Amino acid sequence: MPADVVADRAADGPVVDLRSDTLTRPTEAMRRAMAGAEVGDDVYGEDPTVRRLEERVAELLGHEAALFCPTGSMANVLALRTVVGVGQEVLCEAQAHVARAELGAHGAYTGLTMRTWSHPTGGVDLDAVASMFAPDLGPFFVRTTAIAVENTHNFAGGTVVPLADIEALTAFARANGVGVHLDGARIFNAHVATGVPLATYGGLVDVAAVCLSKGLGAPVGSLVVGSADAITESRVWRKRMGGGMRQVGVLAAAGLHALDHHVERLADDHAHARLLAEAWGVDPAGVATNIVVRDVPDAPAHVAAAREAGVLVSAVGARTVRLVTHLDVTRADAERAARVLATL
Repeated sequence: MPADVVADRAADGPVVDLRSDTLTRPTEAMRRAMAGAEVGDDVYGEDPTVRRLEERVAELLGHEAALFCPTGSMANVLALRTVVGVGQEVLCEAQAHVARAELGAHGAYTGLTMRTWSHPTGGVDLDAVASMFAPDLGPFFVRTTAIAVENTHNFAGGTVVPLADIEALTAFARANGVGVHLDGARIFNAHVATGVPLATYGGLVDVAAVCLSKGLGAPVGSLVVGSADAITESRVWRKRMGGGMRQVGVLAAAGLHALDHHVERLADDHAHARLLAEAWGVDPAGVATNIVVRDVPDAPAHVAAAREAGVLVSAVGARTVRLVTHLDVTRADAERAARVLATL
């Protein structure tokens, strides 16, 4: 191992933790906002800080209402069940988080099924969607009632789905009378990377889930966004799933602080990801946001070698490794990590 890498590790311990942007810790300013939050019982709808957060996120996405949830997976389950009934199906990309990384929660809780198309960057293949689409054909075939799109796409490397592709998908869905769901766990990254307004993305879908505990750096929390009726229904199901929360304004305050202070700075994370990509042998021109994925012969071995050198990355497949930049990764951290990655 090069002497400068050894010196970095000796001086600083692990160079940086790049496993996920969920690893951030609240800033001191965020902690102060949490400590001073006005609270009430949210199950009764009486937490004023939660209500402010829900109203603000709904307005940002151009929808009537929103519902604060503890996790992004719960928000996706609640959102999709408003547009897909028991025994009906949603179409989505094969590596979508709703299909791959939510432990089958959609089928377990709501009885929906999924079929998938494949796209090299996690995007929309409208020809495939059209060929898969199943209208109501009677009692012999599962009926398609919604299509889901993930933006940015996690396992494809934080790719941004082009706006024109989402517009075409929505036009197809509207013409065929089916709903559209946006898994917008990192929609703020897409917004900062492209300049497309959040309300533009939101206006193209019936329901969405957005996350505050990834790039925005809040300690917990996601929201379902949609019509007033969809959110009323989701509130009942949130309670049914054990997600009713009480004086949760202390967490909602962190989300409000993140919206005020941590959105535009996502551009720093994107720049750090491109720096790391270049050092890691990945074309930085293909890195749109804060995630970099790389194919390697043996992902667990690659992860272990990086850990030994003081950098934490994740295996997201037998031969695929992912790194994610975030609020707690400074420019100096990224530069130290880049020197390590360049040696692997």
